[in-house]
Parts: sequence; C-alpha cells; structure tokens
Amino acid sequence: MPVQSVPLASVTIGPQSWRDDTMHSIRLAEHLVRQTHAGRPGSISRARSCSATAFTRRRTDTIEEVGSGDTHDALCKNKLRPQNTGTMFPYATTTTFVVPFPPPCFREQCAEASVGVAREYMRSVREMEGEIRRQAGRVAHECVKLERERGLLERMLRSLRCEMLINKKSVEGRTTRPASTETGRDGADHLLECEKRELTELKQEMESTLRSTLAQLQTLGQCSRQLLDCASERARVLELLPHTGSGSLSTGGQGTPSQGLIKLPEPIGPFTPECKQVLESSTLAVNQSQLLRENIRQMIGNAIARQKAAHRTVNEALVKKIAETVTLKQNLTIMSAAARQAIFRKQRQLNCIRHSHDRALGPEYSGDILSREKLNRPIVKVYHRHPGTQLPEAAHLIQGSSVLRHCLLSSEEELSRLQGTCLQLVANLHGKRAAEQVDSAVIRLRRQLVDRRAMPTFLQQGLY
Repeated sequence: MPVQSVPLASVTIGPQSWRDDTMHSIRLAEHLVRQTHAGRPGSISRARSCSATAFTRRRTDTIEEVGSGDTHDALCKNKLRPQNTGTMFPYATTTTFVVPFPPPCFREQCAEASVGVAREYMRSVREMEGEIRRQAGRVAHECVKLERERGLLERMLRSLRCEMLINKKSVEGRTTRPASTETGRDGADHLLECEKRELTELKQEMESTLRSTLAQLQTLGQCSRQLLDCASERARVLELLPHTGSGSLSTGGQGTPSQGLIKLPEPIGPFTPECKQVLESSTLAVNQSQLLRENIRQMIGNAIARQKAAHRTVNEALVKKIAETVTLKQNLTIMSAAARQAIFRKQRQLNCIRHSHDRALGPEYSGDILSREKLNRPIVKVYHRHPGTQLPEAAHLIQGSSVLRHCLLSSEEELSRLQGTCLQLVANLHGKRAAEQVDSAVIRLRRQLVDRRAMPTFLQQGLY
C-alpha cells in the first residue's frame, strides 16, 4: 500500500514556519520511503536474473554507471580485461530502476564473469593457434615439395655435367684421327662446339635456379620457425584447456584458413599484428614457392628437351660421318684393287717391252751373236756382190731399238705413277679406316657414358 500524506485541517493555529518545517520533514521522509519501496528484494532478484541472462547471451556489454559503480569498477579492474568489463557487474542492467547496492553473491559473480572472459579468450586464442599451426603445416609441406624439386635440379645438374664431360672426351677422342687426311674440321666438330655452348648455357640456368630454390627454402624455413614461435607464444595461455575434442589444434591440416577467425588484429587480442604479419609473410612465401616449383618443372622439361636434341644431333652427325667414311673407304678399296691390277698389268707389259728392247739390241759380247743374226753372214755377202743391193736390216734394228727405248721409258713412268697413286690410295684407306674407328669409339663412348641415373625417371623416356 503506497504511503500518502494526511491533509491538514483547514483551520491553523500554529505559526507558519513551524508548520512548514514539519511538512518539509514529512515530504523528505515520504520520498525516502518511496525510494526504499522501489529497491525491495523482489526487484533486486529480478535485476540479478536479468543480468545473468544478459551475461550468457552477450559477451561484450558496456558498463552502465549506476549508484556506486565507480567503486565496483575500481574493485574489479585488475581482475578483468578492459574489452569485456561489461560482464563484470551483473547487478547493473539496462532496466529503468536503479539498484542501490550489489547483491550478496557479487564476489562469486565477479569470479564467474572472469572465468567466462578467460575461457572465451582462451578459445579464441586456441582457434588462432590452430590456424597458425595449420599454416606451419602447409609451409612444411611446401618445404618438402620444394626440397623434392631441389633434388631434381641437382640430378639435372649432374646429368649436364656428365654430358659436358662426354662432350669434352668426344672432342679429345676425335683429335686422335690421322693427322694427314682426317684432322680437318667438319660438321661434327661444329656440332660438338654447339653442344658445348648449349650445355654450358643450361648449366648456368640450372645453377641460378638452384640458388633461387635454396634461398626460397631458407625463407620457408624462417617462416616455419616464426609460425611455430608465434604458435608457442599463443599456446602459453592454453595450459588449462583440453587438447582433444577440437579440430582447431590439428597441425597437419591442409584445408583453407578458418573463416570465423578475427580478421582485425588487436595488440592485446587473440589475433595480434605479429600473428597477422607472420601469416601474411608465410602465405606469400608459399605462393612464391608454388610458382617457383612450376617454373622448375618447366625449366627441367625444356632443359631435357634441349639436352636430348643436342645429344641426338651430335650422334646423328657422327653416324653420318661414319657412313660417309665407310662409303669412301669402300670406294678406296675398289680403286686401290684396280690400281694394283693396273700395276701388275703394266709391269708385265714393261717386262715384255724390256725383253723386246734387249732382244733388239742383241748380246753385249760379239762372240755371243749367232750366225743367223750377223750382218756379214754368207747369204748377205753373196747378195752384196751386185751393186745397189743394200739391205735395211740395220736401219730397222736401230729404229726399232729407239721405239722400244721410248716405250720402255714411258711405261716405267706410268708404272711409277700407278705405284704412287696406289700408295696414296692405301694411305688414304688406312686413314679412313682409322677415322672410322675413332668416330665409332666416340659414338660408343657417348652412348655408354650417358648417366641415366642422374636424370629423373619420368624424363628418361625418348632419350634415344
């Protein structure tokens, strides 16, 4: 029942000041009684229940200054985080009535609010720590992939060095050809020089890419260490939380980053600027590593194609040179045989001419001349008894001897030229045979010394 003042009598006897003082005291008491009636226990319990509901529904309420709120805020300031202090005063609500004093369970409510704030903060930190560890897992996985590409680069470099050694031995091997006819520069020598320049250029490109890969591996390693350090720093407040039952703590996940994490960094929040910087730098490093891996694969493929093309071109040129040498060697063999046959025929002819010349000259000793060959034989003497009976036998013998001498000299000269030509053909044939053997040895060397183990398996197909 509300308190109402009793109306005074219409007739006043006492003085006015006396009556005014009394009425003022009555109104003051009435006002105080009404204030006390507004803060009865039922209203306080309703305020407390409303505050608890607001605490469980919202996490970041604002503090309303009511009654002696400044004193309570100063009391709990060192226990709670500034961004969540609205939940530290459950007796202060958004209702229109004013609670003059905190409830008896104010200490328990402050402790419960502190635990709730700490729990929510730890959960947010655990989400961020899980995301950082997942990013560290992605960086580690990218390191493994880039390390595999580095191994392929090193194997490719070993293959290029082996090819350069083969090229050097091929050039040195071709210098052992006969110096008389086979040391002239040909297309195979030019192709060997082109192959050397191509291999040198590929080697320089591979070494440059390998240096970039090593630098990127160092960058990824540094990002991984920074991520793990940041995750360890975030995990300092997670000792009291369970390590199971939450997918946020998975360190090997390869999924996309969580979309529910805080995007705006806060210096004293779960997502600090340091975490943002580490995540962004690691993401950039992973993207750069992926691009570098794609470039490495393309570069290795192009290098293999160019290396195979140069190797195959030189081998084909050497094979063609060997085929040409074999063809020339066969022609030389045939021609040298024909030359030897001509020499033997000319030798027989020369022997016949020499024999005829010797017979035409007659014996050296006059006592060896037969009676039928003498110019003063009896039948000739009898024939010369008449005048004008001269026989041309002596002139014919002299003329025949001169012709035979000329034929003998020319035949000897032709035989000498045939013998010289035959010797030249034989020497050239020996040179061609030696050159064929040298080029064949170079081909065998190039095919035997190709180090297939230094080349990736999936790139060895179609080498020859």
